[in-house]
Amino acid sequence: MSRTLLLEIGTEEMPARFVAGACEQLKEKVEKWLSTNRISYGEVQSFETPRRFALMIKDVNEQQEDINEELRGPAKKIAMDESGEWTKAALGFARGKGLSPDDLYLQEAGGVEYVFARKHQAGQPTMDLLPQLRDIVTGLSFPKNMRWGAYELRFVRPIRWIVALFGVDVIEMEITGVESGKGTQGHRFLGQSTQIEKPEDYVSALDAQYVLVDPEERKRRILAQIKELEAEKGWTVPIDEGLLDEVIHLVEYPTVLFGSFEEEYLEIPQEVLVTSMREHQRYFPVQNDKGELLPHFITVRNGDARDLATVARGNEKVLRARLSDARFFYQEDQKMKIEDALTRLENVVFHEELGTIGDKIRRVQEAAAAIGDAAKLSTAEKEKLQRAATISKFDLVSQMVYEFPELQGIMGERYARLAGEDETVAKVIFEHYLPRFAGDRLPETNEGAVLSIADKLDTIVGCFAIGIIPTGSQDPYALRRQATGIVQILLDKQLPISLDELFEGALAILDGKSLLKRSKDEIRQDLHEFFALRLKNLLQEQQVRYDIIDAVLTADATRVTDVIARAQTLMDAVEKEEFKGIVESFNRVNNLAQKATDSKVDSELFETEAERNLWTAFVAAKQEGEALLEAKEFSKALARMAKLKNNIDAFFDNVMVMVEDERVKANRLALLASIAVFIFGLADFSKIVFA
Repeated sequence: MSRTLLLEIGTEEMPARFVAGACEQLKEKVEKWLSTNRISYGEVQSFETPRRFALMIKDVNEQQEDINEELRGPAKKIAMDESGEWTKAALGFARGKGLSPDDLYLQEAGGVEYVFARKHQAGQPTMDLLPQLRDIVTGLSFPKNMRWGAYELRFVRPIRWIVALFGVDVIEMEITGVESGKGTQGHRFLGQSTQIEKPEDYVSALDAQYVLVDPEERKRRILAQIKELEAEKGWTVPIDEGLLDEVIHLVEYPTVLFGSFEEEYLEIPQEVLVTSMREHQRYFPVQNDKGELLPHFITVRNGDARDLATVARGNEKVLRARLSDARFFYQEDQKMKIEDALTRLENVVFHEELGTIGDKIRRVQEAAAAIGDAAKLSTAEKEKLQRAATISKFDLVSQMVYEFPELQGIMGERYARLAGEDETVAKVIFEHYLPRFAGDRLPETNEGAVLSIADKLDTIVGCFAIGIIPTGSQDPYALRRQATGIVQILLDKQLPISLDELFEGALAILDGKSLLKRSKDEIRQDLHEFFALRLKNLLQEQQVRYDIIDAVLTADATRVTDVIARAQTLMDAVEKEEFKGIVESFNRVNNLAQKATDSKVDSELFETEAERNLWTAFVAAKQEGEALLEAKEFSKALARMAKLKNNIDAFFDNVMVMVEDERVKANRLALLASIAVFIFGLADFSKIVFA
């Protein structure tokens, strides 16, 4: 027999960004608890609004599964004495398993007799175990917690009600003075408290109280109402998925409405208008069919359609004040001279151990110049790069960016253009922040790509130099995102620069300014591991096999473009039937090569035709293969290496490597070591797994 389980935790309004995570966490923990307690279950549905998160689990078995185990104890010679009585070892085994000596018996296993026992444990009624869900609820973690009253519990917001049902029966639990029951709360203004008689009534009962507990249903209604407005007004409403997700978790009963503002505000840069609407008011902007911003906005009310005109006027009044501020900031910022802004940056702290923004700019200028040389920029590009590096952060002291930090770079580009800076220089100011998030665009200009790498590299290496290294979910300086950006730019622009070169350049600059708080070797090691993980993630996104990822990263993870190309070469190769045999031959070479103490080969010590032939073939393959590797022709290089297979197999079929003559043995091992260094420079073939 089975029943449906319902658990709802009602709270004061939670921050929108916490809601979905809280529900997902509860779902994972309850599913794990059911599995651990041997309670079978069916479909799991989760629900969340700003005031609640809930689970409904169907077909939850009313009884734990029984346990029937056969347990093996000590061997007979230890468990039984000469008189056939159980020894202390056997009795201790029985006692430790909660059994009596009468439950023990002897049975052979692997040619040896052991003490065995069968243990049967009847499953408990599920209802008796479900109160343990209280510990799961109180054990939930959130980005920020609070306490209330005299209670010790730290939770996202005060708990106001708990619905806990197993079928029609209430699961008894109490948290911070709140006892579980069937009572839940409807919409704060439109609904009332109501009783959930059985879990299956949950969604409809709250719907009747103006609460849509399914976030997907709220999303569908919002989008449908926006579509109706678009059709009615001839508008286009670009949907920001992040904003939509936030709005969904701000309301329990969504109703879409629109408002307007004066056309004069359209003189403000579009990015400012959109940011002001989105970040401060959670509004969706409105465009015409040409993508031009219109003096209207879309918002979502947490309620029904009554008095929407009044609600719209209130929103318009608030937005008008915001836009008036934005216009003032924009006009005032245009009076600012770039050189004056740079002077002010000398007093803005980047990090107390790494100096001011002015200090950072000077480090980035130096790094950008070196990277620009390595990237083979033209003289004109280098000049624009240096100017862009010099003024790249000037907008940080603007009033607009102070009010809207997410506009950094965007306003810098606009203000630089208004100040008469070169068009490319202005564009690079914006591009050096790219990519800003997953899926964001990459710099288009070469100067923008180089400056973006230099700026991100200075932040990453600087943080590592003073011991700030991301751990777990903690990454306050977004170093992972910035490292991923560097990798993506190197790949996108096919820049012939290794990570080693970048690290050494940044370390030298920081060392020259006495900013290293750790040894260079430690910092290098941490940087290599950190960027290897970013490369691994990139390869996984490209659907590269895990063993091939290991193979290419183990061999060389310093040149991003090479890593990706070598991975693709191996992905193509593993599809070919003969590749398995080639890899096996390569690995035979590598296994013995580990025993070599020297890689110097003396051809005068060869005693057999097989080793002479292998040496001759290797010398030719190495000459051709290294040229192909240098030219990044990795597929051709692998094909050339593969031609050694027959000579390798003949060598192992006809030559004994580990002979008594130490000179001959060492020479043969040196031959294999030389071949392994050549072949395994492309990839660590020992990592490749064949079914």
